[in-house]
Amino acid sequence: MAEETGGGRVKDIMHLGPVDLKDNTSNPAPLGLMGFGMTTVLLNMHNAGWFGLGSMILAMGIFYGGLAQIIAGIMEWKKGNTFGTTAFTSYGLFWLTLVFLLLMPKYGWWDAASNNALIAYFFMWGLFTFYMFIGTLKLNRALQIVFLTLTILFWLLAIRDYTGSATIAMITGYEGIFCGFTAIYAACAQVLNEVYGRTVLPIGPVK
Repeated sequence: MAEETGGGRVKDIMHLGPVDLKDNTSNPAPLGLMGFGMTTVLLNMHNAGWFGLGSMILAMGIFYGGLAQIIAGIMEWKKGNTFGTTAFTSYGLFWLTLVFLLLMPKYGWWDAASNNALIAYFFMWGLFTFYMFIGTLKLNRALQIVFLTLTILFWLLAIRDYTGSATIAMITGYEGIFCGFTAIYAACAQVLNEVYGRTVLPIGPVK
């Protein structure tokens, strides 16, 4: 589009040149990490034998571990972060599938998953997490610990179901508690470091 500016000269009023767009959206990673971390700690307190599997854990699995992580994943997509989108959306859906695996047989919606099926389920989630761990080698030390301990957790769950060992089940629970707290640490570090404008809790960025 052009307009006459006088003297027969024409100015292209639609040619604005480069536009510098600034991303003013917040960082969704702490939400996803906290949703994952707190839910993981609580479930693995059950796995360690501290209390039974009740509505508290199932509600956390649906809403904080599940929906909150999916929301974080969608927000990461908007920021162009493929890793964050894949991780948070996938683990949010993991929590929803886990809750449904527990609830569907209870309400007669479907047959309970066989032991072999659960072994395959946890093994595949461990394999996915291992590949995501490789991605963290380019990110920071905090996430490396989260994904490495989560890989171990999934494969311990598969071994627990394969062996039926109460000892392995208890070890799995405590390893899961540690894994969950590493995610909580990573979430808190990102929030506090941003709020204070300096490194309050180090996450060890890869140089």
